Amino acid sequence: MKIALLLCCMFALPVSAANVIIINANNATGVDADTVKRIYLGRAKNFPDGSKALPLTFEKGNDLRATFNSEVLGKSESQYSAFWSKLVFTGKGTPPEEVTTAEEMLKLVSENPNTIGFIDESMVDGSVTAIGTF
Repeated sequence: MKIALLLCCMFALPVSAANVIIINANNATGVDADTVKRIYLGRAKNFPDGSKALPLTFEKGNDLRATFNSEVLGKSESQYSAFWSKLVFTGKGTPPEEVTTAEEMLKLVSENPNTIGFIDESMVDGSVTAIGTF
């Protein structure tokens, strides 16, 4: 009886979709996790094939942005903001462009093969390719 109750409870729990890093469906550059991190931290300005990389992120305060910063970049929101403030102040970099919604992120990545972003896996369609999860 206890096992049956436990199984019922397990299947009643909501299943959350993964978050994914996305690129345009026409971008065949072979991006790996290290390249993603380097692009988002301003250490790489191009994809492996030499094409320009334009990283997109969400506005400060967005939960998905915080998760991406923590799990992919290894930085808290305050560390990420301080990191970019220093690069901007010294003229050594431009932070990723900020978007407001996941729909905007998907639209921008689907329209430009040079962009890279991240969304909930459930939003992936044929216009983008998921290259990693977090």
